[in-house]
Amino acid sequence: MIERQFINQKIKEFQIQEHIKSELAGTGFSHIEIQRTPLGEKVIIFTARPGLVVGRKGENIKKLTNLLKKRFKMENPQIEIGEISSPMLDANYVADKISATLVKFGSKRFKSIGYKTLQDILDHGALGAEIVISGKVPSARARSWRFKAGHLKKSGDISANKVKRSIATANLKSGTVGIKVSIMTPDIIMPDRVFIIDKNAELTEKKEETPKITIAEIKKEDEKAVEELKELVKEAKPKKTRAKKVKTEEKKEDEKGSKEEK
Repeated sequence: MIERQFINQKIKEFQIQEHIKSELAGTGFSHIEIQRTPLGEKVIIFTARPGLVVGRKGENIKKLTNLLKKRFKMENPQIEIGEISSPMLDANYVADKISATLVKFGSKRFKSIGYKTLQDILDHGALGAEIVISGKVPSARARSWRFKAGHLKKSGDISANKVKRSIATANLKSGTVGIKVSIMTPDIIMPDRVFIIDKNAELTEKKEETPKITIAEIKKEDEKAVEELKELVKEAKPKKTRAKKVKTEEKKEDEKGSKEEK
């Protein structure tokens, strides 16, 4: 019974995501997260263009809340918007972007669209990526075009759990075109990657960076500073005495001169 509840819950979340994805097509939609709170269910929509998702005066948010209440029977759904930090490394966003551009410009420019998006993905630091566009592009017969670059795993644990994948469709005049996007993000660490650490080099670097200072050295430096101050004081004193002697001699000469005049 508990397993069925979990399965039904995941199916419901998948249905909500697919419906919101169809409603927000072409707005940079990525994915959603559903959190259960005491006040109700919170639905966080992650997108690259929050302004298009919200709409004028929150029209799209109001429509989505009413839809979630009526169709999916949510009591108090609360919709929030979350922004994607690096959209070109998000497979859902890239697939939605390709479908929107194909609908806008048609299937004749599919090669430039594929190569441009692939270059943008690699420019943002991806290890590898692959874009597959299949359908009646550009001829009347259906075929698939593959755009790939970099290093991309096709099998194993990394391919199954780490590589980001997404599927989207674009409804054109010639028919429906399918889009598959696979991205290997830069945060993936390959199991065959080896790091060699030289301990001796680390120790030498630490010694050079952080030299040790003993108490005796500090005392010596203080004594040197005190001696330098004493020398400066001695040098300053004779100057004052000389100036006083000169003044006294001038006074004596003045007094002698005054007496002789008298």
